[in-house]
Amino acid sequence: MGAAIAAHLSNAGIPTLLLDIAPTELTADEMTRGLTLESSKVRNRIVNSLFDAAKKLKPAPFMLADNAKLITTGNFADDMPRLKDCDLVIEAVVENIEIKHKLFADVEKNRKTGAVIASNTSGIPIASIAEPFSDDFKSHFLGIHFFNPPRYMKLVEVIPTPWTKPELSCGIFGFLDRRLGKGVVGAKDRPNFIANRIGTFGMMATVHEMM
Repeated sequence: MGAAIAAHLSNAGIPTLLLDIAPTELTADEMTRGLTLESSKVRNRIVNSLFDAAKKLKPAPFMLADNAKLITTGNFADDMPRLKDCDLVIEAVVENIEIKHKLFADVEKNRKTGAVIASNTSGIPIASIAEPFSDDFKSHFLGIHFFNPPRYMKLVEVIPTPWTKPELSCGIFGFLDRRLGKGVVGAKDRPNFIANRIGTFGMMATVHEMM
């Protein structure tokens, strides 16, 4: 999902930094080649493999193949300081609040002053993700929930918290609408927000009817 969001940002001409975890073990092939865990080829193996896979997806996440040149890859262990150059940071890691808190703690240490910080969580309440962090972090934090695949699914939910600056929410709404061509819907900070909340109800109603 992170690679697909990065691809759609590149479709709008936006240079993007795509980060993922650094490997903790060598593959058999890497050991045969005499590589170590400190090698740059190993450190970025996971993010590069996912990025390469995204280039081959059907339907294609890139409008033009050359758009991929706007994306730079890296890893969380080595490249978080590069966030100082980013105006918008979007998290799309596994749906585990402890992992998100750990990642955002590193984001807070390295983020650019005034940068917008967002979670692409599909259902964890946004306020509960932001709660442990500073007032400044909270005021620049909100949910931006893309649907998969981001290039083709028009809907994006924007979920502010009580701490989010109203002008920040408004600016993100305009960016998603005008720059990324999305149909933006403001959502309350409730579990699963709007689409997944309704979808879950629909699935459970179907199961109930079937039974």
